[in-house]
Amino acid sequence: MRIRSTFLTLAAVALVTEPLAGQVPAAAAPAAPVAARDSLPDDYKPQDKDERGLWMQMDEAERQLKVSQQVIRDPELNAYVRAVFCRTVGQSHCAPIRIYLMRTSHFNASMAPNGVMEVWSGLLLRTRNEAQLAAVLGHEYTHYEKRHTLKLFREVRSKSASAAWLAFTGIGLLASFGLLADIFHYSREMEHEADIGGLDKMAAAGYDTREAAKIWEQLRDEMDATAAARQVKSRKDKDDGMFADHPPSAERVAYLTHAAVSQPGVAGATGADAYVRTMGKFLPAFIDDQLKQNDFGASEYLVSALGRQGWTDWLHYAQGELFRRRGADGDLAKAVGFYGTGIAEGGAMADLWRGRGLALLKLGRVDEAKADLKEYLKRAPNASDRAMIAMMAGG
Repeated sequence: MRIRSTFLTLAAVALVTEPLAGQVPAAAAPAAPVAARDSLPDDYKPQDKDERGLWMQMDEAERQLKVSQQVIRDPELNAYVRAVFCRTVGQSHCAPIRIYLMRTSHFNASMAPNGVMEVWSGLLLRTRNEAQLAAVLGHEYTHYEKRHTLKLFREVRSKSASAAWLAFTGIGLLASFGLLADIFHYSREMEHEADIGGLDKMAAAGYDTREAAKIWEQLRDEMDATAAARQVKSRKDKDDGMFADHPPSAERVAYLTHAAVSQPGVAGATGADAYVRTMGKFLPAFIDDQLKQNDFGASEYLVSALGRQGWTDWLHYAQGELFRRRGADGDLAKAVGFYGTGIAEGGAMADLWRGRGLALLKLGRVDEAKADLKEYLKRAPNASDRAMIAMMAGG
């Protein structure tokens, strides 16, 4: 989803692979042509020195991923995401791809040229159904099959060598910035190609292609919510200036919407029920990660959006926690109401009583607070914070 996230790595690789003094400059040698192909064979191997170097870098990154504490290793979640991926790209192409689910609260996914894909938990929190997840996974696989990382690497190396020469001759800074802008324009073209490739794969898999544009509509709405909470202007129509590597989101919504209606999958499946059913076990932890980001507007937007798919006790709890943790004027009373709604609707989550008790305590409603905290201890006898809560509850 983000080529820009790999740019600094690629630039560093380009720098360390620059020739030693006395050697023929790498930029002077013609790069091996990249064969055009719709998809890579399952047993594909790197074809030249550039590609072998990239694979070595990515193989080392994968060795680190395998032992990372951020990797989500739950078999059920991994099997589900892989099943959606295999349906999207086809069984014959999914086998060599290694998918790593990462416990990271931001919206992102990426794919390396050696067949390693990362999917962040913040993305799983923000996609609403299988079709939206398939749009992202298909987008990333298109980057892989079109060998975009290799192409960008060669572009970066060529431009960085040119920029170094311009700087040496004294003309350089503005010209160097121009070269970088050219690189990122190249990257945006790849993003567009990956978007359309992902849409084609969705259609072939029988997913509703209209869901691809909805991802970006949702992200734009989330940016509006962040801005409203911070009382600033939304950046949803900003493209981050000359270094932007993605098409502006409004443009992206427009061309994905237009392209979707011409696809046979326009009325395909969304897989919403299966997605909600599978993610229900994991979303509480993902929402908790989001609450820690100090982005009240985005967190409230996400909780409310999930609530429209069906309110649960943990969503009521998250809504209460959001307001209790902020603690602005009127927030504690609202938090008490949100926890109370969860309890009234039959919620069995012990933390509902804990959250309401702590909010009531701050409001000075001591007797009610103690009753809730005692109920929490009754429902969670082995709670890690038992001693502290028992003290607050009066022993």
